[in-house]
Amino acid sequence: MIYADQRWIGNHGIGRFARHVLPALDYSPVSLTSNPAAPLDALRLARALGKLTSSDLFFSPGYNTPLYCSAPFIFTIHDLSHVYCAENTSLAIQLYYATIMKRACRRAAKILTVSEFTRGQIIAWSGVSPQKVFNVGCGVDAAYKPEGDSYGLPFQYLLCVSNRKPHKNEFRVVEAFAKARLDPEIHLVFTGNVTPELDYPIKKHSLQSRVQFVGMVPEEKLPALYRGAEALIFPSLYEGFGLPVLEAMACGTPVVTSKVTALPEIAGDATVLVDPTSIEEIAGATGKIVNDTSLRSQLREKGLARARKFSWAHTAAHVCRLVEVIIPSVGIANK
Repeated sequence: MIYADQRWIGNHGIGRFARHVLPALDYSPVSLTSNPAAPLDALRLARALGKLTSSDLFFSPGYNTPLYCSAPFIFTIHDLSHVYCAENTSLAIQLYYATIMKRACRRAAKILTVSEFTRGQIIAWSGVSPQKVFNVGCGVDAAYKPEGDSYGLPFQYLLCVSNRKPHKNEFRVVEAFAKARLDPEIHLVFTGNVTPELDYPIKKHSLQSRVQFVGMVPEEKLPALYRGAEALIFPSLYEGFGLPVLEAMACGTPVVTSKVTALPEIAGDATVLVDPTSIEEIAGATGKIVNDTSLRSQLREKGLARARKFSWAHTAAHVCRLVEVIIPSVGIANK
């Protein structure tokens, strides 16, 4: 029997992975409703899985694992930002990764991840064999396509799909927007809500009337938000995959993104790549992608072709194959 942690299902990155992968497995959900990212979840999960035997399997689409378990288990590390991004960590998080997570890496039957970049980081950080870590990738939902309604904002806009975490590099997006000398009718739109830290550069450059925050956008409306944008500006300092880049490309929206971490791997030659620490490069790329009609057309076609290489069905099938290798007798849905 497969037991899987359904608690990860949601509209965030891990949540989308879980929502598309878990239905391919004939699994029983864990008997918990608590937050799988909570500090004591490893103990709660161990107790919930206490009756499992070596003929069972536990699968987590996220990075949580049971503190102890009689059954083999597979878990998924989508990135190591808590290890490699100092602003995303704390002493408690560092202790968790150094003890619980590294121990889980050694004990796991397999470790899944979503990019070759993150696979390399996991191997280097954990010290496990490369043969134990598998890149199963991510996909893009069919709703992300060029055809369809736009979001309905009454102005031209550049889009930044983000969440106010420091590694998203948003203050440089604002600084570059101010420096790019764009048509004053073009706005900059962020998902989520403003914070004092991000409000400071907006006010410094007197951009209050041109920078908007649209709050939490339901996933069913995200394709429309991408479709209506002149471009996605996503110069993140660290990504284990970078779903917004893939989603924008699938909608036919040109993209400016970073040439570091997993982003070039996902973008291929279908975006404008920049040094995310250079406001000048971000500003130059932003101006070019807005004003160069030929470039926009090329990026649209390349982006659509690139996005077609990523499929949730392929990701789910890859996960199923890895599960079957461990316990051939377990049930796989939709065979």
